[in-house]
Amino acid sequence: MTLLLQLCYLRLFPMRSLPTTAAKKQHILMVDDNKSGLAARRSVLTELGFEVTTATSTAIALDRYPELNFDLVITDHRLPKTDGLAFIEAIRQAKATMQVILLSGHVEALGLTENNTGADVVIQKNTNEVPHLTRSVTRLLRRTIKKPPAVQAKARAKAASSSS
Repeated sequence: MTLLLQLCYLRLFPMRSLPTTAAKKQHILMVDDNKSGLAARRSVLTELGFEVTTATSTAIALDRYPELNFDLVITDHRLPKTDGLAFIEAIRQAKATMQVILLSGHVEALGLTENNTGADVVIQKNTNEVPHLTRSVTRLLRRTIKKPPAVQAKARAKAASSSS
């Protein structure tokens, strides 16, 4: 996304800052190889009051932040070397309760859903992406009781069906 497109998003969808408290800002890790899209999404989320750390590949993200001390991870589906699904699997192995949003321009074509990706939310990259992303981020970070990740739910369902 260019700066002009980013400014158009901000004009079309004015951002309201979340109420601030003395508590620390919620920290988001965002991974995408498209630097322009990464910068645009970062500025939108920063304006909403979140602290955003970015990485252009899953290798960089895992090397720099192996402890995954984030409240939420947003990742693109198509990334160099390791795709978003493998990254989500690595996140779930390291920290099963991590909130994850998967972004893709091919959600429908590839049949990507929360159940088959392991993500908490799957968002189609399109003109409605920004409002969907901001609502999803806000909803996930305000969730007090975290649902079990889709990967764990699939494993329990598989175990239940095999024991029958």
